[in-house]
Amino acid sequence: MHRREWIGSMVAAGAALLGQRDARSQEITAGAARGMRVPRIKDIRVISTAPQGVRLCVVKIMTDQDGLHGYGCATFTQRADLVVPAVEKYLKPLLIGRAADRIEDTWQLCYDSSYWKNGPVLNSAISGVDQALWDIKARQANMPVYELLGGKCREAAACYSHASGNEIAETIESAKKIMAQGFRHVRVQVAVPGMTGYGASGGTSKRIPSLHDAPVFEREGYIRRALQLFEACRKELGDEVELIHDAHERVTPIEAVQFAKDIEKFRLFYLEDPLSPEDIAYFRNIRQQCTTAIAMGELFNSPHEWVPLATERLIDYIRLHVSEAGGLSPCRKVAALCEIMGVRTAWHGPADVSPVGHCANLALDLACYNFGVQEYSGFNPAAQEVFKGCPVLKDGYLYANEAPGWGMEIDEVAAAKYPFDRSGPLNGGWGELRLPDGTVIKQ
Repeated sequence: MHRREWIGSMVAAGAALLGQRDARSQEITAGAARGMRVPRIKDIRVISTAPQGVRLCVVKIMTDQDGLHGYGCATFTQRADLVVPAVEKYLKPLLIGRAADRIEDTWQLCYDSSYWKNGPVLNSAISGVDQALWDIKARQANMPVYELLGGKCREAAACYSHASGNEIAETIESAKKIMAQGFRHVRVQVAVPGMTGYGASGGTSKRIPSLHDAPVFEREGYIRRALQLFEACRKELGDEVELIHDAHERVTPIEAVQFAKDIEKFRLFYLEDPLSPEDIAYFRNIRQQCTTAIAMGELFNSPHEWVPLATERLIDYIRLHVSEAGGLSPCRKVAALCEIMGVRTAWHGPADVSPVGHCANLALDLACYNFGVQEYSGFNPAAQEVFKGCPVLKDGYLYANEAPGWGMEIDEVAAAKYPFDRSGPLNGGWGELRLPDGTVIKQ
């Protein structure tokens, strides 16, 4: 055989071998994709429980494949009793028998089916369904949910915890204890003598004069007290700790602008909720006046609220309550939008987010490049009895459960031991807060 013919035969043989390998590779891939038939939604129900004294709603979706189910946070604590029928009377009949793996299509169907959209009750109900479907898909794939979002950008999520006290010295002492646990971010709040504040009660101070008997709040007194708190914190805690403060939209818009200017020198990590959703146009004024970092969004449930703030770069941290915004699916899109605009995430993570919801927050924290910080609320023994597989905090960082899905199972027998408390007249609501003259204010 001539040398040229021999080389040609070797090339042909190699090509044939590569072709066989490619065909085999495609066969393996196709086989893996066919490894499990498409699951269909068999049943949906809401698990209602309050192991930490806060009313939690979690959606459980069962499929037609034995043992394949998922959980999603649908918690809207202040109106919890409305979420249950929203799921079981409206979404459940719509979804029974549908494919469980069509998450985006299902979300759009649920969202559009009510015609009137972007309300907290329906959004929370959709969130429960959405997160449960992500849990199911990740269980099918035998991997944590964050892997389906592109995998980790970081090993764990830096968290902040809450320091408060009736006196400034008490808040500082609380902050020191939090810092000793490894936290580098601390939210500081202090009571205002004689009135009902946020994050601290006000202690036994004599009530300020007012024309009514309801809880009372005076804006200017709060601002003066907060400025004193920040000055003391920087003096006692140093410059390295990242301070956070929540104004909880209790001041007027123009006061919020001045407040943000006045605290600029204290270099807060961010000022949270200086304005209410109704006053978001004033964020332009804040941005024009100072460099104080702003976080906003836990009350938002509509793109009409967060899109302008992100696209105009008027805030620095987006703080959506994931269930309030409709679940994991819309929030990963919000995170992507904010990344382009230089806005970082700081998802709402108080006690009125279920442990399942905290898992969803953490999946976004790990997978989204523009993560900022995560609000942390611990899980008491009762919550861990109900929710098996809660994320673990270590040295100020929150670590995901590496099991498939959220890595969480719910003990429904244990959940039934902690029913909603309906003994109070407000049934979970925030109640009222009034100025000294009797005017109801936002909170």
